[in-house]
Amino acid sequence: MIRINKNRFQFFPKLIAFVVCLSLLTACSSLPTAQNAAKTPTPVLANTEKYVETTMLTPDVAALPLSQGDRVRVKVEEGDMFSGVFEINLDGQLHIPYLHPIPAVGLSVKEAEEKLTEALIGQKMYQPGFNGVNVSILQWSKIQIFVKGAVFRPGRVMINDQLVAEQSFQQTQESGDYSVNRYLTSGLKGAGGIRPDADLENVRLIRGGKAIRLNIRGVFNGSVVKDIPLIAGDQLEIPSLGRLQEELIRPSQITPPGFQIFMSNLSQPISGNAQAGVSKAARDIPYGSRLLEGALAANCVGGSWVNSSRKVLYSTKNPINGQMDVKLFELDDVAANANDQAKNPYLMPDDGLACFDSNATNIREIAKFFGDILDPMTLAKLLFLI
Repeated sequence: MIRINKNRFQFFPKLIAFVVCLSLLTACSSLPTAQNAAKTPTPVLANTEKYVETTMLTPDVAALPLSQGDRVRVKVEEGDMFSGVFEINLDGQLHIPYLHPIPAVGLSVKEAEEKLTEALIGQKMYQPGFNGVNVSILQWSKIQIFVKGAVFRPGRVMINDQLVAEQSFQQTQESGDYSVNRYLTSGLKGAGGIRPDADLENVRLIRGGKAIRLNIRGVFNGSVVKDIPLIAGDQLEIPSLGRLQEELIRPSQITPPGFQIFMSNLSQPISGNAQAGVSKAARDIPYGSRLLEGALAANCVGGSWVNSSRKVLYSTKNPINGQMDVKLFELDDVAANANDQAKNPYLMPDDGLACFDSNATNIREIAKFFGDILDPMTLAKLLFLI
């Protein structure tokens, strides 16, 4: 007969419990606590943003480059014959007495100062190491640039054109104001602003036979944009994507704040003091307005139910192919589909719209016409004239 030792089997449950607890303790110690979680380094995400390095055409893009017509004040220590107020000539050079002409176009004021110092030392006017030259801007001139492509007014553009009073004020100062009107964005604004089909990621700036490509979409999405300073003779080319971009149809630094359109309203309102016709102020339309808003400005909408169902004739010029497009819209349909771009299109500069009476109003006018003809007094007058 086999005897079983009960004490031996009682030991196994205790051993199993000890192993389980030890495993749990080991697992728990590996979990991050409030203390060791603070010591755990935060993982750094890889930078997925791509930066495109662009070689700028100006030596120092942080400063506005000098251009023809800019007026500078030159001060040379113990050199009154070299000091004075000078204007950069049409040849792009700074002409100072007793010195050879100094090329200045495209240079910052600081770089022009260095060039003048080199000229004074190089022509034996001063000893090497001389640093007593100061050049400061007195007046930024207006400059002429050329813009073509997807803008509303392509062609020759004059920017930084100041009033006579402003120019006179600058000339009396020790140094001129920093001109914010000689940058790429000013050139685009001067050309009427960019069209909604503009390719803002491939804008080209051409200077002296060299070209660079610029991405200025950040004007709309809030990313960083390098606003390149311009000089006289620069050329800007804005390619077209061949399609309308709705996000570009709003006032911005490179789009028009508003524009004028052609309006005509010869309709006959029925309601009491409502007046047809268009005021001069109503023709000034904020950029981003649509056909319904233009119809409201032209007094095409409203009045009694008799003249509520008016029509509006809308004419526009396709900016991509230059073709005229004329359509007749039912204002009730436009109002019911205000968010539909096809039925409520965006207005563009030089568009035109004309209001037409509703069918009910037309019937009323026809009835009035025949009533006037059949009136005995009217017939008597016609017979008398005959």
